Amino acid sequence: MSTLRVATYNIHKGVLRDFFGLRRVARIHELRARLHELDSDLIFLQEVQGQNERHQRRFEHWPAEPQDVFLAKSPTLKHTFETAYGRNASYLHGHHGNALLSRYPIIGQENRDVSDHALEKRGVLHCVVDVGGRQVHCFVVHFGLFARSRDRQLDAVLDWIESAVPASEPLIIAGDFNDWRNVLSDRLCKRIGAVEVFDACRPRSAAAQRAVYYVRDRLSELGVSPEAAIPGLPRTVRAARTFPALVPWFRMDRIYQRGFRVRSTAVLKGLEWSRLSDHSPLVADLELIARS
Repeated sequence: MSTLRVATYNIHKGVLRDFFGLRRVARIHELRARLHELDSDLIFLQEVQGQNERHQRRFEHWPAEPQDVFLAKSPTLKHTFETAYGRNASYLHGHHGNALLSRYPIIGQENRDVSDHALEKRGVLHCVVDVGGRQVHCFVVHFGLFARSRDRQLDAVLDWIESAVPASEPLIIAGDFNDWRNVLSDRLCKRIGAVEVFDACRPRSAAAQRAVYYVRDRLSELGVSPEAAIPGLPRTVRAARTFPALVPWFRMDRIYQRGFRVRSTAVLKGLEWSRLSDHSPLVADLELIARS
């Protein structure tokens, strides 16, 4: 069995305002150190700066390389991760988007523009990662601030997954969904047979949900989609509160998976993390289910 530690984090471009909100402070070096302390195998990142000439002029020691490349190196400058970057928003002084850091080979990648209007540039990055000979499909998402935009963006991602990812292959979808009202989860999970990691670990009704997840795991081991086999299979999303990082209340960030057992989950919060971004990172330990 292969066990993966997966994290997702909206890094706010590595820049945050100070405690009083009077000035912007670069946090990218400290952020890199904390990311490497997570000991994650896959890190799904949003708001990653591919280039920012203003920050290079303004902040001392600002990295000359793209942030995904910078973050892939440990503080001792050892290259630890492979990286993939998908540009979403371009402007005169630079661009930003989503990124994946992987300790496993990235054997394929594609970035698609899912922007719903000119005011918000959004994209989804799809990477295929080779984990011990198994192809794991990773989708890094950052959805819009408007509900109708998120609806259309989710439909675009689900259409993509259904056309590009065989139902038998493992799948992870993670990022900033901006779905604080929990409107998208049921549709996402039912359509592609995915489970949100906190839902798997912290069911609301213990006895009933244990039975549900036992059936779900057994069907998954047989290569059968639980939702296809049992229409209306109950589920209750218990997604973590991740925003704002200082006092998390809104459930903005998620990790969905298919083809894994969820061993543990955590939302990382507190002053040390709130100094780095306005979102809290999520971490999950996933065990890859063997082929039947």
